[in-house]
Amino acid sequence: MTEKIRLRFTRFSLWLKRWSKRAVWATGLLGLLIVAIDLGTSYWVKAKVYTDINRLPAREYAVVLGTAKFYSSGAPNLYYKYRLEAAKQVLHAEKVQYLLLSGDNQTPYYNEPKMMSADLQKMGISPTKMRQDYAGYSTFDSVIRADKVFKLPPFIIVSQQFHCERALLVAQFKGIDAICYAATYPENHYKVRIREFFARTVTLARLMLGMEATTLEPSRIVELPKKV
Repeated sequence: MTEKIRLRFTRFSLWLKRWSKRAVWATGLLGLLIVAIDLGTSYWVKAKVYTDINRLPAREYAVVLGTAKFYSSGAPNLYYKYRLEAAKQVLHAEKVQYLLLSGDNQTPYYNEPKMMSADLQKMGISPTKMRQDYAGYSTFDSVIRADKVFKLPPFIIVSQQFHCERALLVAQFKGIDAICYAATYPENHYKVRIREFFARTVTLARLMLGMEATTLEPSRIVELPKKV
């Protein structure tokens, strides 16, 4: 009985060792694929990314991609701050006439477009220059909805460069005419950029599978019911 147990344990150890090696190889290949997708995305769209406002072609609309104003810790989100500053810059430089503020409003307690609108008004932007897409639940959704729901003519995307590149990947794949104006990237903020490696892989998978935006319904604000 003891000999049988020893033999089974030996076979199991060999099997585990063999599959561990395969798992290491598979993980390595997956890692290389993720890096290749990241680098390939940046290369594919690089001609459509602008960092100099003077070289940015004029278009009627800029789509400003939403994010939270504050982190869960309560600290200000510099990605948000710099995107709004870039949005104001393209408007004041007369590179666009209007802004489409696209972000998440799945619940009445969280509303990125409403927050962006309020803060841009404090920065001197007239509400007549702004429209809101309350169903821009993701970058994928925001770009597709700008084209299919809002029927925008060729437009500018405003966000940090790494984020713009993913948005342009969606635009290129879907045949949407878009370019990007890159907002300032916050210094020493590496975690978001690392997460972008995986976000680009997921985005490409969604595109390859022919997926569409979460919803193509008209934009409607989600608010608490009014008390009667």
